[in-house]
Amino acid sequence: MYNLLFDFAVDKSTKTVFIRREFAVELSLVWDAFTKAEILDQWVAPKPWVSKTKFMNFEIGGRRFYAMVSPEGQEHWSIQKYTSITPKTNFKMFNAFADEAENPELPGSDWDYTFSEQNKITKVSITIFNESLVRLERMIEMGFTEGFKMSMYNLETLLTTLNK
Repeated sequence: MYNLLFDFAVDKSTKTVFIRREFAVELSLVWDAFTKAEILDQWVAPKPWVSKTKFMNFEIGGRRFYAMVSPEGQEHWSIQKYTSITPKTNFKMFNAFADEAENPELPGSDWDYTFSEQNKITKVSITIFNESLVRLERMIEMGFTEGFKMSMYNLETLLTTLNK
């Protein structure tokens, strides 16, 4: 049994969220879970919500348009634009809330994902820089901290299943 790292910190002075999470599976499986819509939608929404990707084009300049859908069918849309991709090592994206017609609600946030593997443990480091403190506080008010932590546990469960 592994004692896997899970750090989650919010620094309001820099408008940044820092997340570090380890998984006891190979890096390529974790990378796919973050970069393929069919896997991403299985874990990224905190239950009982679900993620619904309308489209995802994982390439530099490509976009993902998706909704978090409540059990009652309420949709909260977001759009992501991929700004940098180094396969199986790092990707960066700009994320903004949006309406159902893909119109972004600015300001947004810059997400930086870094992946590494050592001794069959894959580490994911995520830095989320918000363009405004108001946006960061709104994310937190909407339950981002608890929701993201639940999503990471969903991912761990899914990766265990996929790794068999």
